[in-house]
Amino acid sequence: MKNLVIVESPAKARTLSKLLGANYSLKASMGHVRDLPRSGLGVDIEKGFAPKYVVLRAKSKIVNELKKAAKDASAVYLATDPDREGEAISWHLQKVTKTNRKPYRRVTFHEITKEAIKRAFDHPRSINMQLVNAQQARRILDRLVGYKLSPLLWRKVRRGLSAGRVQSVALKIIADREREIEQFVSVEYWTIEAELAKATETATFRAMLIGLADGTKIDIHNEQEATELSDKLKQASYKVSKVSVKKATRQPAPPFITSTLQQEAWRKLHFPAKLTMSVAQELYEGLPIGDEGNVGLITYMRTDSTRVTRSAITETRAFITEKYGSQFVPSHARSFARTVKGAQEAHEAIRPTKIWREPSLLKPHLTNAQFKLYQLIWKRMVASQMSAATFDNTTVDIQARRPRSKVNYLLRASSSVNTFPGFMILYTESKDEAEEKPSPTLPPLEKGDKLELIELFPEQHFTKPPPRFTEATLIKMLEQWGIGRPSTYAPILSTIQEREYVTKTEGRFQPTELGFVVNDLLNKHFPDIVDIEFTAHMEEELDKVANENKDWVTVVQDFYIPFEQSLQSAAELMEKVKLEELTDEICPECGKPLVIKTGRYGKFLACSGYPKCKYTKSFQVKVGVKCPQCGGELVERKSKKKRTFYGCSNYPDCKFILNARPLPQPCPKCGGLLTVYRRNLAKCTKCQYRGKLGEAGEREAKRGEAPMGQAGGKKDTRKQGG
Repeated sequence: MKNLVIVESPAKARTLSKLLGANYSLKASMGHVRDLPRSGLGVDIEKGFAPKYVVLRAKSKIVNELKKAAKDASAVYLATDPDREGEAISWHLQKVTKTNRKPYRRVTFHEITKEAIKRAFDHPRSINMQLVNAQQARRILDRLVGYKLSPLLWRKVRRGLSAGRVQSVALKIIADREREIEQFVSVEYWTIEAELAKATETATFRAMLIGLADGTKIDIHNEQEATELSDKLKQASYKVSKVSVKKATRQPAPPFITSTLQQEAWRKLHFPAKLTMSVAQELYEGLPIGDEGNVGLITYMRTDSTRVTRSAITETRAFITEKYGSQFVPSHARSFARTVKGAQEAHEAIRPTKIWREPSLLKPHLTNAQFKLYQLIWKRMVASQMSAATFDNTTVDIQARRPRSKVNYLLRASSSVNTFPGFMILYTESKDEAEEKPSPTLPPLEKGDKLELIELFPEQHFTKPPPRFTEATLIKMLEQWGIGRPSTYAPILSTIQEREYVTKTEGRFQPTELGFVVNDLLNKHFPDIVDIEFTAHMEEELDKVANENKDWVTVVQDFYIPFEQSLQSAAELMEKVKLEELTDEICPECGKPLVIKTGRYGKFLACSGYPKCKYTKSFQVKVGVKCPQCGGELVERKSKKKRTFYGCSNYPDCKFILNARPLPQPCPKCGGLLTVYRRNLAKCTKCQYRGKLGEAGEREAKRGEAPMGQAGGKKDTRKQGG
């Protein structure tokens, strides 16, 4: 009789079977096999919130096969993932397959390597019910919110809506930011740069006007003030008043945790979080690598710890020494402090299972997405153990003196010169917003050097509102507040988009009209549900269930009692929302006005005489630009994959289309049609013109949605329904 090992996926089973040998039989559960029923609440509130689990209909055949395999085995090893979700899957598997007294053993490992698997199977344990109870509490809390709130939204807003506990907080964060953007009042300001050169040299450099020579800051509010200051600076003589050079170091970022991997994969690869986790799961579970067969390439990808094992650090430092030289290895191995609220230090950071597997060696065996993500993880891990980069930062203060005037001005130029690349020779972390501009090179300057003014550059600016959230910045926000956990970030982002509460505009989240309505109702009637601090506190309570053996029933009860009171109040007081807007168009079938309605797939026009008259037509969003082919109106459209494009309202007679948002102003070069081209840039569809958007153009561009490619990936089969 063989030992039975149950894992979640066939890929993981194939990789483990190679490492365990002939005495073990491998079976895959394909994720969860048991869950709360889809057709009802599935929680007995009167009996301590007892869950009523059922075998998922799609898994009945798999469960029968697992039962038979368990009956024929000498022992059963539950080798699901090493987190709360994985612990719960193991517990459910034991419940549905245990038909005799065969021993059940739980094994956990954070990487699928020979050493890690041997260590895990040499030290099996029993199911950790603290972890199971923490997962159960989360599942039950989410079910209570979803099944109690959703019917209320059906009655008050629109049938088919749903509300989730953590997703509602993410929606609020996005909606609050959008309101902040809408209410933002842009303020004009100006800057003045001077192009200067040493009197005896031709090399020029630029310095920014900072203020008066005594250190008083100057604010330039409009063009008139900028012109007056420029006239004064033209009359001035320039001299270097101070030169300071400071040495600075830049340290590498720690190896990835789940949130930082999702953030960086979005910044560098433009991978949505869902795709990142799907590809990472493939790399963790194992892929066929030539003669090696199936190999686990990275450690477990759902983690909030930056800890790295000593053996992995030693291997990484040896690789750096051989590949780059001893000067790129710091004298002491790096360790990184825990930074995430509630991080589980038993976990390890995301890293390659073997540093010597360089990405270039694996490229022939991986898909494009797998290679890109593996390369990102590999570079981050190697860079984290490399020497710091060093810089010489130079700051030059320049005094502008005007003849016969007591008012002198201060200008400042700066540069940063990389004197040793360190880890930057391999990898640097990206930024959430604008990338750092390359540092200008300054000529050798000393105090007292006389300078000549070549030209002045006054430039108009406007203060800008805070940016909308990208996947990277929203995950960062959730992590900073302690909302959600590594396994929940990707589902949160997917859910709010699937429910059509938010859309992506140029890769940034923007609430839909429906999203605003739902958020406002939840804010008013369920303030705790959408409160960031309250939700973060609930995560802390779930952590106490997992780590301190706190009673999970008490946690659920403390949440549910006030929630039930809010439900009863909202059922009476929540106003019914009609998502309709009267238009000037007349129904061609009955003559009544048409109204704009919002359905599951967005806005559409319908007869106000419904249900007697059921006439409907598609809703067209005009963009205020004429079609260059026929003179009709250009309108927004959605493809079958929900990508935005722009076409003529006279379709199918006119088939003119654009993928980029058209702009109302004509091309300054040829008068042709301008479209949004990247960020803050416009390009002409007729000639080769490229230029900056004006303020009006920027506002117009923000309304549009740039098309984004969506890559497919392996689905996370662990996700539960309901």
